[in-house]
Amino acid sequence: MVLADGERTWTVVGRDHLPVAPAEEYLEYLRVQGNSPNTVKSYARALALWWEYLSEFDRDWRAVTLEDFGGFLCWLRTGDGPDVVSIAPGRARFAESTIAVRLRAVLACYSYQQLNGIDVGRELYRIVHGRNGSYKPLLEHIARRRGRRRAVIRVRQPRQAAPSTLTPGQIDRICGACAQWDPTTREWRGSVRNRLLWALLAETGLRLGEALGLQHRDWHTGRGDTPFIEVVAREHPRGVRAKSGYRRLYVSDDLDRLYGEYLWQLCEAGADLATADFDTAYVFVNLEREPRFVSWSPDSVYDLVRRLRSQLSGQVPGGWTPHWFRHSHATALLLSGVPVHVVSRRLGHADVQTTLNTYAHVTEDAELRAVADWAKFTAGWRAVGTGVIGPC
Repeated sequence: MVLADGERTWTVVGRDHLPVAPAEEYLEYLRVQGNSPNTVKSYARALALWWEYLSEFDRDWRAVTLEDFGGFLCWLRTGDGPDVVSIAPGRARFAESTIAVRLRAVLACYSYQQLNGIDVGRELYRIVHGRNGSYKPLLEHIARRRGRRRAVIRVRQPRQAAPSTLTPGQIDRICGACAQWDPTTREWRGSVRNRLLWALLAETGLRLGEALGLQHRDWHTGRGDTPFIEVVAREHPRGVRAKSGYRRLYVSDDLDRLYGEYLWQLCEAGADLATADFDTAYVFVNLEREPRFVSWSPDSVYDLVRRLRSQLSGQVPGGWTPHWFRHSHATALLLSGVPVHVVSRRLGHADVQTTLNTYAHVTEDAELRAVADWAKFTAGWRAVGTGVIGPC
């Protein structure tokens, strides 16, 4: 739906074609809290599935039980009702990670309603004291006294696979397929805009939405010092947003020069004259499609991705996405020995633990490689008396 200010958003509509009140109340809370349109959209999808389940099996949202939530999870997985037991395993409707996201959104809605004084979902959470395992955080003694609120129903997800990455050669092929420098004519051939996008994602680890949200005032060209860009959280006509708030990212002179070439081409095409305030114009804009010089959309970027996949078939992984550049950037930094807290800040992760969890395979592999040369580590050992340390 479209709000009064023209912003596009999402809600949940019942079988009577009217908004579902408790779901809309929570979604409005998310909007007021400044959550991104994509977050609101994701939560609206989850709540729509929940109310579809309630309607199909004649359940009252105020009187749901743990059994109803178990039936909801089964319905998400197989499409079967709560009274149906499947003997043969069928094809899953959603991945377990998607089901976990959907469940989290529904539980969050019930928590919101509880805080508003509505007596619902009392059985969904319990207070736990202490933790499983031997690890205890610094303030565990405080948590032990106060207890922690934990959801009773949780989705166990398989161990997260290593994120997909691109090699430097594959990144070069993608960039080269977009534009190449002709030393004879001393000009760029192809789309500098497209090449700039992939080079920017590879060098900074930006999310696609963060890159599309960049304005010219956010790009600070080097004037004898290191150039940098600023990632700023602001509204975007295409619904994308900087997910992690403000941060500053330093970039190379090569990337800065490529941006300068692109800026020159924009001015040659008349973008500076077609825009009231060029500083606040978006860096990545439409060049061929109408309307020209308006912000580039994620859908248009994925159209480009599909064309490049076809063009580079057999040279790059067939399923690559813009997010692979982010994973490639983080992996390269960690393998180069950059401290994980620096990588976390560059990626815009709210917690360094997110970086550790996502790229644990990189740090673990680096640690294992570091102790591969056993002789090197034992060279400093000295035998006691006449004993000798040698190979087994």
